[in-house]
Amino acid sequence: MRIFGWIGPAPATMPKRAAAVALAILAASAPDRARAGFGAPPVSSAEEGPAQRYGRLDRDACEAELENRGIPFVPVGEARGVLAPVRLTGPLRGVSFHTGAPASQRSSSPWEIVDCRLALALDDFASLLSTHDVVDVLHFSMYRPPSARWPADKVASRHPGGLAIDAASFTKRDGSKLDVEHDFHGRIGATPCGPGAGPVPATVEAVELRQIVCEAAEAKLFNVALTPDYNWAHRNHFHLEVAAGVRWSFVK
Repeated sequence: MRIFGWIGPAPATMPKRAAAVALAILAASAPDRARAGFGAPPVSSAEEGPAQRYGRLDRDACEAELENRGIPFVPVGEARGVLAPVRLTGPLRGVSFHTGAPASQRSSSPWEIVDCRLALALDDFASLLSTHDVVDVLHFSMYRPPSARWPADKVASRHPGGLAIDAASFTKRDGSKLDVEHDFHGRIGATPCGPGAGPVPATVEAVELRQIVCEAAEAKLFNVALTPDYNWAHRNHFHLEVAAGVRWSFVK
């Protein structure tokens, strides 16, 4: 296992579940220093994960895979900076992803647009979340339109490219909630996953939030996973991102 800040086996609470998730996803379906502000190089890995594969897809191939999986979506005609913009029109494997906007506004909100390649990663993530009985994910945004000066034919990365989601809370089937800001119990500069990592205090909610983000990292569902351990700006969400054309993972 190779993740930024950690090269070695997953902690004892993770391997069986993470391995099962990775196998289920597979059945269903040189570091880049240009990421300014990350403060340290990502770690390259020879083992390809789902995020790497999705990052190589063009629009037609990606939407074909959405259709093959039966993912509910509608294409978006145009979203500046996004290669393959779509809107999710229903839950993924029983898990809903949405902002806090009223349901009547979500069909027109730019924050609900997602690049098709991230939608595939979220479908995999939903499979993982279902093992935690999560049925609803509240996020702050996926797509954030770039400025009007952004060239119409240029594909963007991260949120301006619809390739990242800021997940703030996870609601479970019984109505209980895992809130990143209040339940993660992290510390800026700490390592979120691996031996010795863990929340303080280690509440049930904090431990499960660690399991969710670290299992996603173990299964390589995203190229980037930023937690409250990264910096103050991420104190209230997990930033989960697909980065096109790379072979590295960054988890902090």
